[in-house]
Amino acid sequence: MSEFRTVARLEAVPSGTMLQVELDGEKIVLAHVGDRVFALHDECTHEEFALSSGELVGGQVTCALHGARFDLETGAPRALPAVKPVRTYEARIEGEDIQVKVG
Repeated sequence: MSEFRTVARLEAVPSGTMLQVELDGEKIVLAHVGDRVFALHDECTHEEFALSSGELVGGQVTCALHGARFDLETGAPRALPAVKPVRTYEARIEGEDIQVKVG
């Protein structure tokens, strides 16, 4: 059964920033853009490198290693060298908490 679980406080991820969290042993990057929070598997699909160390620009995250870019909402690759999407999770802001749906 899928459920939302709190992974961080909203104050820990100011708008325009990212934060790596761990949930059930999996590393997830939270990206706060405007009034929305996105959650993606924190690993570039081109090479094993943390997306959370990259750059957040608008609705995309750029991997710091080789410049691959991914859409925050869909995980779709937007720039080479990545050709495979990154896994995304449903995320929401509930009061002052950031929650991610797991399961």
